Amino acid sequence: MKKPTEVPGSPAILRKKQVVAMVGLSASTIYSLQKSGSFPPPVKLSVRAMGWLSADIEHWLAERAAERAA
Repeated sequence: MKKPTEVPGSPAILRKKQVVAMVGLSASTIYSLQKSGSFPPPVKLSVRAMGWLSADIEHWLAERAAERAA
């Protein structure tokens, strides 16, 4: 997985392929979870491009891990 380039003071943006690899879910599952409000929404980058804040994805994964531990 390609690591996002981070600029100090700016949040890292992950593209769809990176998010899919990071969370281990298919794009269609991610979109389904997103629609139900169970996955962080993307940030619109341009008319046809979107990405997710890495902090949002990391937080979502941490929540899943906490659910498993409970």
